Amino acid sequence: MSERASNGETRASRTESLPPMAFPDFYTRIPRLRLQDPLAELLGACDDGWLEYGFEDAVRLAGHACPTVAMAYALTVKGVNALFPAEAAQRGALRAHFANDADEGTTGVVASVVMLLTGAAGEGGFKGLAGQHARRDRLSFGRDGSGYLLQRDDGPAVMLSAQLDRVPAHPDTGALLSHCLSGSATPADRTRFACLWQDRLRRLLIDHWDDTAVWQVKPA
Repeated sequence: MSERASNGETRASRTESLPPMAFPDFYTRIPRLRLQDPLAELLGACDDGWLEYGFEDAVRLAGHACPTVAMAYALTVKGVNALFPAEAAQRGALRAHFANDADEGTTGVVASVVMLLTGAAGEGGFKGLAGQHARRDRLSFGRDGSGYLLQRDDGPAVMLSAQLDRVPAHPDTGALLSHCLSGSATPADRTRFACLWQDRLRRLLIDHWDDTAVWQVKPA
């Protein structure tokens, strides 16, 4: 057997021995987003170009789940649904305009989730094919106002913002996080912190999904 084959088998066996990826159970109850992507259809990536995203996809992209990732996911899903109320949502036909610069606060994190779900990319995005299906320069930053604007290529737009403080963290969360980061947390502390952290996301994305005091989606 060649060294390459042997190494390949070793890597495969290591992958098979890894524990399965498991997310909190409530992730399966968070509303999902289904869009039709003409580029995916053209290149045969999926049947008729239909793509479906869930919160776990945003978590995979960010490498973690936090209120910012939850906000980016929820607002984008709500914004896309508002812009395509009676027709198939079109991935690649949307632009996003952010009030802050890309490196300000958590704007870059939000933008990465928006790019995943809508296909709108910055200057490093896909250039397109023969002038079609371009994803480049569909994200812009430093716009006046707050929150972010999601806009269809044919004009309609919505302003998106959130008031996450309406769903506050448990009072013990901050102290537990400090212990975890300093290395002084016990295993029980770490477990309780993770549970409290995820419980806030559950409340944001399930209990308050339809709460207009938390999520604002307004025609622009």
